[in-house]
Amino acid sequence: MTASLLALAGFIAVSWSASIAGILFRPGAWYYEGIRKPTWNPPSWVFGPTWSLLFTLMGVAAWLVWREGGWSGASGIALIVFLLHLPVNAIWSVLFFGIRRPDWAGIEVLVLWASILATTILFWQVRPLAGALFVPYLLWVSFAAFLNLTIWRLNAGQVAALAREWSD
Repeated sequence: MTASLLALAGFIAVSWSASIAGILFRPGAWYYEGIRKPTWNPPSWVFGPTWSLLFTLMGVAAWLVWREGGWSGASGIALIVFLLHLPVNAIWSVLFFGIRRPDWAGIEVLVLWASILATTILFWQVRPLAGALFVPYLLWVSFAAFLNLTIWRLNAGQVAALAREWSD
C-alpha cells in the first residue's frame, strides 16, 4: 500500500473519530423518543448512513488538501482548522444526548456550522474538489441546526426542568 493510500485511510479514520461521541452518547429511547419533535424529523435510520457518508467525505477532502501541500502553507492552515473542528462536531452529541441539553446543543451547533463553513472555504481555496466534498456536510448540519433549534423550542419547558435538575 502506498504512503498516499495510508494517508487517505488515516484522514478517514481521523474524521470518523468525531463519531465516537455519537456512539457513546446515543439517543436513548426514554429521552429522544419521549421529547416532542417536528413532523419533518427524519426517521432514526437516516442518521447512521448520512453520518457515515459525511465522515468519509470529510476524510477524503482532508486527504485531497494534504496531497496539494502537505502540512505547510494554505494546506496546513486548512488542515489545522479541519482538525480543530472535529471536537466541536463531537461535543454536540454530548450536549444533546449525553446531558440532554438541546438548548446548549443549539448554541454549539451554530459554532459547529461556522467551523464547517470556515473549513469548506479554506479547503476550496486549496483544492476546489475538497471544498465541494464539504458542501453536503454543511447542508446537513444546516438542516440539523434547524432541527435542533426546533426541538429546543418544542421542549422548552422540559429543557428548563432538566436544567434545574442538573443544577441541584
